Amino acid sequence: MKLCHIVPSLEARHGGPSQSVRALANHLALGDDEVELLTTHERGDPFIPEPDDHAEIRSFRREFPRFVTTSPGLQQHLQQATFECVHHHSIWLRTLAYAAAAARARECPLVISPRGMMSDWAWAHRRWRKQLASWFVHPGAFRQAAAWHATSHEEAQDIRRRGFTQPICVAPNGVSVPDRGEIDDSRRFWTEICPATRSRPVALFYSRLHRKKRVRELIDLWLSQPRGDWLLLVVGTPEEYRAEELVAELRTRGKADQVAVFDGTQRPAPYGVASLFLLPSHSENFGLVIAEALAAGVPALVTDSTPWLRLGEQEAGWCVAWEDYGATLAKALTAGRSELAARGAQGRRWMASDFSWESVARILHDFYAELRHA
Repeated sequence: MKLCHIVPSLEARHGGPSQSVRALANHLALGDDEVELLTTHERGDPFIPEPDDHAEIRSFRREFPRFVTTSPGLQQHLQQATFECVHHHSIWLRTLAYAAAAARARECPLVISPRGMMSDWAWAHRRWRKQLASWFVHPGAFRQAAAWHATSHEEAQDIRRRGFTQPICVAPNGVSVPDRGEIDDSRRFWTEICPATRSRPVALFYSRLHRKKRVRELIDLWLSQPRGDWLLLVVGTPEEYRAEELVAELRTRGKADQVAVFDGTQRPAPYGVASLFLLPSHSENFGLVIAEALAAGVPALVTDSTPWLRLGEQEAGWCVAWEDYGATLAKALTAGRSELAARGAQGRRWMASDFSWESVARILHDFYAELRHA
C-alpha cells in the first residue's frame, strides 16, 4: 500500500509526535508499505533524514503566516504525488487542509490523529482560535475524514464526545526499550552537568515547559514541604517557559538546592539518573515520555488526565487525580529504593511486551486496508 503521512513538524521542541510519527512511518515502511512522510521546517532549517530512516521523508519550508504552518511547497507536492491513504497528525493547522484536498483529489481515505487536541482541557484552551481554524484554516476536513486514529481508549472517547461518528482505530504509540549502554550514557551525561544527581535520589520531570504540563504547579508542590535528600530535576524544551526563568525564580526563593532546571534541547533523555518520573499534566492523549520512562526502568507518578490508569494494576507506578498528587508523591518518596526499582523493572517488562512499534504498525496497516475496501 502507498501511504502518505503528514506531520507539521519533526522538531523535538514540538513534543512527542515529532518522535512517534517518524517511528510509526519507519516501521510501516519496514513492512509491505511504501511510505512517504511529509513535514515542514522553519526558514533556513531543513530537516535532514537519518541513515536508519526507512520511510521517504520530505521537508518543505513554512511560509507566512507560519503559526498555522502554511507551506505552498508541501501543498504543491501533494497535488502531484500519488498514494492510497493519507494520514494527517494534529489538527488546527493548514497542513490538514492540504491533506484533505489531496485525499479528495485521489478519492482515497483521510485519517486524522488529533494528538491530544480533543481532550476537554485542550479543546477549551484558546477555544476561539480553534473555532476560527475550523472555519478558515481547514474547513470541512473533520467531516471529510474517513476515520480517526487515537492513541488510547480515553482519546477515542474524547473524539466521540465531540460528536464524530467515523470509525476510530485505537493504536498506542510504540516505545523502544533502551539497552543498558544507552541508560549508562544518559547517567554519565547528566551526572556531569548536574553533579547533585551523583549522590541524591532524583525525581524527574521531563517534557515541554508548558502550562499544560503543570510544571510550575509541580515545583510549588515540591517546595511545599521537606523532601529529605530528594532532588527534583526539571528538564524540558522551552515553550511557554524557559529554563533560565525558572532557575532565576528558584534562586530568588532560595530553593535552587531543591530543584534543578535544565533546557533539554539537543541533550539525551535524563532517565538514567532518575528513581521516579513525574508528569502531572492537565491532559495527554498518550504521554510518550511516560512510556519512555517506564521502558528505561523508572516508575511513574502521573495524573488521571493521562491515559495511564493501568500503572497501578501493573505495579509500575501511580495514576491519581491532581488533588491526590501531593499525598501520593509523599508516599512514593518514602518508598524504599528497592520498591521503586521493582516497580521500574515491572514497567520495563510491560513496555517491552505491549508497546512494540512492530505491533502498532501492524494495527494501523490493517486499519488502512479496511478503509480502502470499505
